[in-house]
Amino acid sequence: MKTQNKIILLLSSILLSFILVFGGFIYYTFTQYSYQDFHERLHIRAVTTAKIQLEYHREGSYLKSFKAEYLEKLANEKDYVFALDTLKDLTTLSKKLDVSRTFLDDAVRLKESYFNKNGVFFTGISYPVEGKNYLVIVSAENYYNTHHVVFLRQLLFGAFIISLLLIFFVSYWFSLKITKPLKEIMGDINKIGTDNLYLRLEGKNQNHELGSLIVTFNQMLDRLETSFEAQNNFVSNASHELRTPLTTIIAEADLSLSRKRESSRYEESLKVILGEAEKLNTKTQALLFLAQTGFKGKELHFETIRIDELLIDCKQTIDKIHPNNHLALNFSSLPENPESLLIKANPQLLLLAISNIISNGIKYSNNQPVIVKVESVLGFIKLIISDMGIGIPDKELPYIYDPFFRASNTSNFEGYGIGLPLARNIIRIHKGELSVFANKPSGVVVEIRIPLKQD
Repeated sequence: MKTQNKIILLLSSILLSFILVFGGFIYYTFTQYSYQDFHERLHIRAVTTAKIQLEYHREGSYLKSFKAEYLEKLANEKDYVFALDTLKDLTTLSKKLDVSRTFLDDAVRLKESYFNKNGVFFTGISYPVEGKNYLVIVSAENYYNTHHVVFLRQLLFGAFIISLLLIFFVSYWFSLKITKPLKEIMGDINKIGTDNLYLRLEGKNQNHELGSLIVTFNQMLDRLETSFEAQNNFVSNASHELRTPLTTIIAEADLSLSRKRESSRYEESLKVILGEAEKLNTKTQALLFLAQTGFKGKELHFETIRIDELLIDCKQTIDKIHPNNHLALNFSSLPENPESLLIKANPQLLLLAISNIISNGIKYSNNQPVIVKVESVLGFIKLIISDMGIGIPDKELPYIYDPFFRASNTSNFEGYGIGLPLARNIIRIHKGELSVFANKPSGVVVEIRIPLKQD
């Protein structure tokens, strides 16, 4: 069922239920009031009949003229007066008047009683006069019940039909009012494709919920657009980076085969081809590894390790790559509890990520000191890697995780721009965070946060 139809059905059901309950309450209350009011009228007539006939000893003609002049006329009104000492059997009287025996008994015992049958109402009272008790009964058709209540019933039924139509149109209008912004949003969404991801949903004059939905969707589009642009840049840069060594290899081979040369020239050409092939192999392996670490569905083996031991292994690796390095491990802030140093990690991958970052610090600082500080803070291990190198221009910091991106001040240093994106992917696999900041007055500070092992 469509949402619009659900809204119409829900609103109609709620409003109609309310009208039915309210109308039923009015009808029941009015009916009970009409019964009570009519019994009160009959009670007044019964007392009046008793006073005129029993106390004032007036004839029936006087009673009729009195009622006609001072009391409201009732349909088919009748009155009876019986001396209780002359009544031998109330059962015979109940059959004669077509009333229940209980009604007569209650009138004698309780001094007052009410009864109605087929629209005819009876009121009976016990009235004492001069030491004798009399039973006075007055009956009449309830005009209010037979006319006013019927009119009220018809009025309520007519009002229900009109309300039904009105509720339907109001519910339909209200459903259109609610679903119109959703339809507009869906229309705008259908206009957005891979070729126009720059489009955004308009969020003007929307309520809080739809406004939040639009903001959330636009934020998702921002991420998708960034991802598509990063992918396009990756493909463009990768093709460029791979094409360059391939072009050099082909050109060198063509040049060597164009004519006969001395053996030394062939040897030089082979060295050039070998060097470019090694570069191509390094870039290809880096790209494949970057793609693998970016695939979140890849299952890896994790084990419990101590972060200080991993850093010691990292120091040994760096010593082999940069024998003359000035790397310093600062363990002064290590917690006393060894449990606060344990993390769940893939040792090979995490070692690669941290080694890449430290190696960058050493390379871009011309072998100046690089400091690695370890802290345990609020359920996380925090590594702070700082160097005193050339740093990264502030305006280029947003692009440092783009594959093959290299800062404008790194032209004198060899590199491919893959190490930092690779390190971030590895840190993310470990549910951690990697942040890069400028180190004042020079250099870079890299902060790595990895969650501690959970019990």
